[in-house]
Amino acid sequence: MIGLLCLVASMLASHGASGQRVKVEPEVSSYPGQTVNLRCAFTDATGIQLTMVTWIYEPKGGERTNIAVFHPSFAPNYPDSPVKGRVSFSPSPSSMSSPSIAITDVRMTDEGKYICEYASYPSGNEQGITHLVMLAKPQNSASIVTVLAGSTPVVVARCESVDGRPPAEISWVTVVNGNATTQKNTGADNTVTVTSEYRMVPTAADNGKDLSCVVGHRTQVKPESFLLKLAIQYPPQVTIVGYDNNWYMGRTNGILTCNAVGNPPPMTTQWKTMSGEMPELAQITNNVLKVLKVDDSVNTTFVCEVSNRIGTGRDQVTVVVRGTRLPEKGATTGSIIGAIIGVIILLAIIGTAIAMYRKHSNKLSRGGPPKYKPPPPKTTNSAARLIRSADPVAENRPLQDQYYNSQSAEPVTDLDAHHDTDDYSGVDMEHYHAAAPSGWDDPGNNEVPPPYVGSDSDTQDYHQGPNVSRGESFVSPAMFV
Repeated sequence: MIGLLCLVASMLASHGASGQRVKVEPEVSSYPGQTVNLRCAFTDATGIQLTMVTWIYEPKGGERTNIAVFHPSFAPNYPDSPVKGRVSFSPSPSSMSSPSIAITDVRMTDEGKYICEYASYPSGNEQGITHLVMLAKPQNSASIVTVLAGSTPVVVARCESVDGRPPAEISWVTVVNGNATTQKNTGADNTVTVTSEYRMVPTAADNGKDLSCVVGHRTQVKPESFLLKLAIQYPPQVTIVGYDNNWYMGRTNGILTCNAVGNPPPMTTQWKTMSGEMPELAQITNNVLKVLKVDDSVNTTFVCEVSNRIGTGRDQVTVVVRGTRLPEKGATTGSIIGAIIGVIILLAIIGTAIAMYRKHSNKLSRGGPPKYKPPPPKTTNSAARLIRSADPVAENRPLQDQYYNSQSAEPVTDLDAHHDTDDYSGVDMEHYHAAAPSGWDDPGNNEVPPPYVGSDSDTQDYHQGPNVSRGESFVSPAMFV
């Protein structure tokens, strides 16, 4: 048993090794009418005697047929076959090492297996197989199928790829719910026609939606796409607009509009009432009904009927006539109220800002030192003597400390009125009196001066009155307090 297994293994290995020595192209493609070259060669004939080469044609699902035979001692032979008259060894004359063939004016029926088989000694026959693939570019097309809206699936679109080789691949791209069915039919010349149909339950809502057919084929650089739009016919869908539930006695120009959509488009529009009588003040223009003035006759149900080739659709609205008008609440009132509130808020913000600014300014003016501080009053010798006589201790202090203290409250004075005056002859008295206590600031009264006032001689030293002669008017010196 072991010896038998070894013998079988060696035979299979020898056959596999020998099979690899016949070199051919695994696949060759061609279009109808062209010339194809089928190459064959024996790569290593060492120790082997090659006696003959035979080309065999095997169609898909058919029987094998010899189409060309080469023997080194005889001329090439071409038996009867589907390719007789169109097949020949190439180049010519041929050789055992390279017995390639050429087939001219190839046809779609020439597709199949082509076997190059060597008859050799002592290994026996060895062969290589080439698949000839015939290509035919198909004619692609797509079309929409117009259908009526319904409740059962129907074909809504069709896509075809005619006379292609190999068969085309068809797919659908859409957002509508449905499914596709595909059929393949082989022609007499071995081409294939592929037909795909898309089925769905047609509804009015799907009318006009996109549906694409995509065809892919080996002969095309990229798939070919056809964009379609569903064509679903349905009777008019009608809607009446314009009634706002606020039709009151005496209202003018009440308008009702009858809107309708359908496929095919609506053709006729008809207005009527449930009572059978149209109000006298109602005017109809196409799909618009206008009531010139609302009264009791308008208190009815209006019906609008619209028809197309498929059928008729209708809608109705019941008008209730009110005695008085309802208050209107629209976007305009809300906008006005909002604008008023916005203005009030803006004014409040501005007022608050102004109040805070003023408060801050007043605080700065009260809390800080004065921007201008008047100079201390200028003293005279007479005033100094009066102060020294009243306060002996003050004689030893500087005059500046005696007459001005920045830490004490400012005296009530009118220094600013005479600050810029060059003549100080009569101003010193005013400064002195201004610094006097309340009740003593009027030198013109006849009150007796306090006991600390100096003698007349001192007063005369301080202010010398004008010299006048007797009989002339004169002003007596002022009394200082």
